[in-house]
Amino acid sequence: MSEGIPRTAEQETKGTKEDKEARAAQEAAGVEPTGVSGSAPGADGTDTPAATEGVRAGSGAPRTAQPDTRFENPLRDARDRRLPRIAGPSGLVIFGVTGDLSRKKLMPAVYDLANRGLLPPGFSLVGFARRDWEDQDFAQVVHDAVREHARTPFREEVWQQLAEGMRFIPGDFDDDTAFKQLRAAVEELDASRGTSGNYAFYLSVPPKFFPKVVQQLKKHKLADAPEGSWRRAVIEKPFGHDLESAEQLNAIVHEVFDPEQVFRIDHYLGKETVQNILALRFANQLFEPVWNRSYVDHVQITMAEDIGIGGRAGYYDGIGAARDVIQNHLLQLMALTAMEEPAAFDAASLLTEKLKVLKAVRLPQELGANAVRGQYAAAWQGGTKVRGYLEEEGIDPASTTDTYAAIRLQVDNRRWAGVPFYLRTGKRLGRRVTEIAVVFQRAPHSPFDSTATEELGQNAIVIRVQPDEGVTVRFGSKVPGTSMEIRDVTMDFAYGESFTESSPEAYERLILDVLLGDANLFPRHQEVEESWKILDPIERYWATHGRPAQYASGSWGPAEADEMLARDGRSWRRP
Repeated sequence: MSEGIPRTAEQETKGTKEDKEARAAQEAAGVEPTGVSGSAPGADGTDTPAATEGVRAGSGAPRTAQPDTRFENPLRDARDRRLPRIAGPSGLVIFGVTGDLSRKKLMPAVYDLANRGLLPPGFSLVGFARRDWEDQDFAQVVHDAVREHARTPFREEVWQQLAEGMRFIPGDFDDDTAFKQLRAAVEELDASRGTSGNYAFYLSVPPKFFPKVVQQLKKHKLADAPEGSWRRAVIEKPFGHDLESAEQLNAIVHEVFDPEQVFRIDHYLGKETVQNILALRFANQLFEPVWNRSYVDHVQITMAEDIGIGGRAGYYDGIGAARDVIQNHLLQLMALTAMEEPAAFDAASLLTEKLKVLKAVRLPQELGANAVRGQYAAAWQGGTKVRGYLEEEGIDPASTTDTYAAIRLQVDNRRWAGVPFYLRTGKRLGRRVTEIAVVFQRAPHSPFDSTATEELGQNAIVIRVQPDEGVTVRFGSKVPGTSMEIRDVTMDFAYGESFTESSPEAYERLILDVLLGDANLFPRHQEVEESWKILDPIERYWATHGRPAQYASGSWGPAEADEMLARDGRSWRRP
């Protein structure tokens, strides 16, 4: 009966029942069925590609399978959307692990990643700080931070698995003995936890210690990755305080780590809404045709805080709002808003397009009229009497550090010529909010009389970065009634209403990207230096021209900032 049936077909017939059962099980699990018909198992129990290809060809005898010693994890297939990205064997070393950033953001983010199954079972967390702690003391600190700040529910089994890989190294950054202990701990974790020599070193320390830490890592050969492994450096902002210091720091860091292995954290780029700027623009035909000078009147980018400096006087005084926020966060948001479509969604392509924007930025000739700085003054805010900046503990009463900064920039290219970009940031403002508002020109001709449109403003697309993450589209609509009256209305998209899964914290995404080596959301050193080239002339001007203007806490900044836009016939949005 089977005389006329080729051997390959006979093999396919024998496997039909098993194939159907396997496919049925996959479909029931919600997994797209994979072709396994007639495949021959390899040495590790998986189908060998050569054998499978020979059988599927269905003609003649199958080709002889060649032994393949390479192992490819199916979960690493970029086309597979069934499971999220999972980090491979690795560990994270946090310098300055006792600070607020580590306690409130980094350690909870590590736990949340583990809780979501995105870290390997042997993941290791090493803390380095000037505390006389044992490993169990460090584990207790992490436990308390996780219980207080983690986004996902606490699960004992996840915690126990994570805690087994925790180590603590006490010491100063000048302490060679401590770094020798750190190297010994890394080698021990390689053996006991299977981290394969892959480590990221997170510098959650004041910027003045960056050079010392990376030099110690080099001295003790912690920056040298074993064959087939990687070592990466993660550096928090601010990256320098001007162009010269940024270039010097880049030279020091790149002497120890290759530029591709240095990840400069800008946590704003880890926010879902910031990444959604690219999706909004380049995945939709609706917006891109009007995203240019022919339709856009101006762009406002705002990051406002309703708190003061708190206990950060030592860090903040001498830095100020412009260096702390505009140089990194706001210029990055501006670059994403103004950039051309990248050739691909990868680090090199994104860098190319963002750099084009930053290089095309032009400062106004009259900086005095187009760059405003201020300091918050004592006032009632939220029912509480708050102190002014100069009255804060640890602040010099003669300080000229800005707690508010607003600047007007131009992007000198074909798409944006003549469109002003207004950037502002400040502390003790009306409310906590970060948003990008693309405000459109008014209709070139209106058939309605002036009384019908007196309450009509300008169309706008507002990207809400935080809080209430989402997008608002503002346009005019007729008010119900017998007369023609047109008023602004809005259509809202909110993440909390449109998706069942809550957005992960920015540090979750960024730490995972570091472990995966994905640099899409990290500013490269060229971007950092170009941003300083934009801000440095403004800082130099402020240093020689008067003092910051005063504004009442709880307001939206100094009157000079309102006058800056009023001269252009515009006004600030009230978020």
